Amino acid sequence: MMRLFAGILLLFGVLASTVHAGEHLIPDVPKAVGPAHPEGNEFMRANHMKLLKHDRDLTMRLGDRAIENSLKDCVTCHAVKGPDALPVSVKEEGHFCAVCHQFAAVKIDCFQCHNSKPDEDSIRILLQKYPDSRELADYLEGMTE
Repeated sequence: MMRLFAGILLLFGVLASTVHAGEHLIPDVPKAVGPAHPEGNEFMRANHMKLLKHDRDLTMRLGDRAIENSLKDCVTCHAVKGPDALPVSVKEEGHFCAVCHQFAAVKIDCFQCHNSKPDEDSIRILLQKYPDSRELADYLEGMTE
């Protein structure tokens, strides 16, 4: 009888943990600002690393500094504001890149050399690139305060 009771408890425990785990099958990714990628979100999720490596090779190995979509652009559009209304760094909770990378247990090494928060020049460039987007402008102007 005790084994049956233990078996039933174990079964309920497994079922409860499965239901709980199902709530977190994908990370809660912060929404980006700016226009959507023409390739679509699914394409970017699956291929962003290949694109980053491709652009890195063009820049570092071939000296091409005129890359259309730089990592700096990624950081600017995907910046997440913290409770103080300033962009958070990759070391802080909720950083766009860190959310998925922590979920997948993948190390991010981009930010050993690159900034994980947009600088003021990047914000100005983005505002010039998308001058008609009032929502984008309001968001980014709040980042420099």
